Amino acid sequence: MTDWDSLDTAKYRDEAAVIADLLAAEALSREDRAAVRAEAEALVRGARRSVRKQGVVESFLQEFSLDTREGLALMCLAEALLRTPDDDTRDKLIAEKIGSADWASHLGGSDSLFVNASTWGLMLTGKIVEPDEEAQTNLPGFIKKIAGRLGEPVIRAAVGQAIRIMGEQFVLGRTIEAAIKRAANDGDICSFDMLGEGARTAADAARYEKSYAEAIQTVGKLSNKAGPEAGHGVSVKLSALCPRYEATQEARVWDELYPRILRLALIAARHNINFTIDAEEADRLALSLKLLDRLCREPGLGDWTGLGLAVQAYQKRCPEVIARLTALSQDTGRRLMVRLVKGAYWDSEIKRAQVAGRPDYPVYTTKPATDLSYLVCAKALIAAAPHLYAQFATHNAHTLAAVVRMAKNASVRIEHQRLHGMGEALYKAADDLYDGIVLRAYAPVGGHEDLLPYLVRRLLENGANTSFVHTLLDERVPVEKVVVDPIDAVEAHPDRHAKIPTPIQLYGPRRVVNSAGVDLSIPGPARAPGPEPDPAGRPDPVLGTADRRQADGRVAAPAVVKPAARDRVVAWSPRPCWPRSTRPSKLARAAQPACGPGPAVRPAPR
Repeated sequence: MTDWDSLDTAKYRDEAAVIADLLAAEALSREDRAAVRAEAEALVRGARRSVRKQGVVESFLQEFSLDTREGLALMCLAEALLRTPDDDTRDKLIAEKIGSADWASHLGGSDSLFVNASTWGLMLTGKIVEPDEEAQTNLPGFIKKIAGRLGEPVIRAAVGQAIRIMGEQFVLGRTIEAAIKRAANDGDICSFDMLGEGARTAADAARYEKSYAEAIQTVGKLSNKAGPEAGHGVSVKLSALCPRYEATQEARVWDELYPRILRLALIAARHNINFTIDAEEADRLALSLKLLDRLCREPGLGDWTGLGLAVQAYQKRCPEVIARLTALSQDTGRRLMVRLVKGAYWDSEIKRAQVAGRPDYPVYTTKPATDLSYLVCAKALIAAAPHLYAQFATHNAHTLAAVVRMAKNASVRIEHQRLHGMGEALYKAADDLYDGIVLRAYAPVGGHEDLLPYLVRRLLENGANTSFVHTLLDERVPVEKVVVDPIDAVEAHPDRHAKIPTPIQLYGPRRVVNSAGVDLSIPGPARAPGPEPDPAGRPDPVLGTADRRQADGRVAAPAVVKPAARDRVVAWSPRPCWPRSTRPSKLARAAQPACGPGPAVRPAPR
C-alpha cells in the first residue's frame, strides 16, 4: 500500500512557495490563455442571452447576496435553524431576522416570479396582510410591527414552506425513484447524493448504509447497462458511514467503515455504475485515500471501472494527490473516475486551523490561487488518461473554457458536472459553443428535513459577491470583469490574503499571540507544532528556558507552558509579576485560616 501519510508533510506548506510551483507548471500557454478568455466571454454572453433559463436558486442568490443586509439575515436564519431545538425559540429567531431587514428594497428587483413572491412573503412575514397607511409612509416600521406577531404556528409553517420551495430547486427528489424519473424528464445524467450529514451514532451509520445500498440497487436496475460514463451514478460520504471517521480512530475506521464501503462498492460493481467517494475535510484526506487504495486492490471488484473519488483543488496537496492517484491506477490496473472540485468547506477549514493554532492553512487564502490550482490539477488529470477519467465540476466560465481547451489539445474525452438547480444557462451556452459536451448533474436526493445543511453550504459558496455565480448573469457587471484569468490575477498579487494571517499570527501586533497547536490527524513526528511565540510575536529561538527575571526578582515575562508538556513554552505573560515560588509571605497569609483553630462548635438550639 502507498504511504499516504507522507502527503501530510505538505499539508501546511508555505502558500507563496506552493503558488510559485503552480505558476511554474504553466497550466496554459499564452496563446491558449487568449483563446480561453475569448471563449469564456462568449460563454457569459450566451448565458445572459438565455437568462430565462436561470435557476430559481441563482436568481434568489443574485438578489439576496451576502453583501446585503437581507442576504445576511437569510443566511443567519437558515444556518441558525439547524440548531434551534424548539418552536418558541424558532419563532423568536424568525421574527428577529425577518424584522431587521429592508425587504422592500428588493421588491421587483429580480426577473424571477418566485423571487419577487418570496420578497412579498418576507415583507408580509408569511401572512395575508392588507398594507395600511403606515405601510405607505414607513414600510420598514410596518414590517417590524408585523414581524412582532410571528409567534403563531402559521408563520412557522410559512417559513417551512419557503424552505420546501427552495428544496424543490436544490433536491431532485425525495426518493431515488422520484429523482430518476425527474432526471429522465429533464434529460440529465446524474450522480445522486443521498442527503444526510455525518453519522453521530452507529444507528445513523447503519441507516445511511441502507439508504446508499437501496439507491445503488435502484440506479443499477434502471441503468439499462449504460456503464459508468453514460449512466447515472451515486456519490457517497464516508463520514455518513462511521460516527468516528477520523485519523485518530483509524483502527475503528477499518473495523467499522471499510466493511460498509466495500459492501456498497460490490453492489455498484455488480451493476457497473459510477460510485464516487465525496471529498470532505482536509484532516480526512490521507485516511480517505487509504480506504480507496484498499478498495482498488479488492479482487471481488473485478475489472470494474466505475470507482471514483472527488478531489479538492483548494487544498495545497491537490497536485500531489492527482499524481499519486495516477500511480495507484497504474499499480492496481484499475481505472479511476476523478471529479475535480474547487472545494465546499473553505470557511470551516480556515476557522478550524485558527482555533487549533495550526502552522498554516491546508487551503489557499485567495480565490485566484484556488482557481489557478484547479487549472494545474486539471492539466495533470487530463494528462493521466486513460488511467484516470477526468470529471470537472465548476460553474465558472473561464475554468470551463480552460478545461475544454486542455482536453482538446490532448485529444482526451472529459466530463463536465454542475449542481442540480444551478448552472443551466452556462452549460446551455457551452453546449451551443462547443457543439455538444458530456454533462452530469450532481443531484441531491432526500427529504426536506435533510436539506438545510446542504442549502447553507450552497448559500455560503455562491451568495458571496466574489462568487462567479453571483456575477455571471448580472447585466450590471461588464463581461470583461466577470471573466478573470487566475494566472494574471495571481501574477499581479502572488501573496496570501492580507487579512488572513497564519493562525499563529492571528492577533497581529498583540504581545499575547495565538498558541501553537498539534494536528492529531498527522501521525508521528510530522505532527509537531510550529515555532513558539515570544512577547513580540516572533518565534522564540530557545524553548523551555527559565522565566526572564528583573533585578528585583520579579519575572519580566513569565513563561506559560503546556499542561501536557511543561518543558514547552507556548506564550509569555504580558506584564511583570512575582513568581509563585518567591511569594512565601502571601502563601502563608493564604494558608493561615487553615492552620489556626477552627470556630467553636456549639450545639444547635432546641
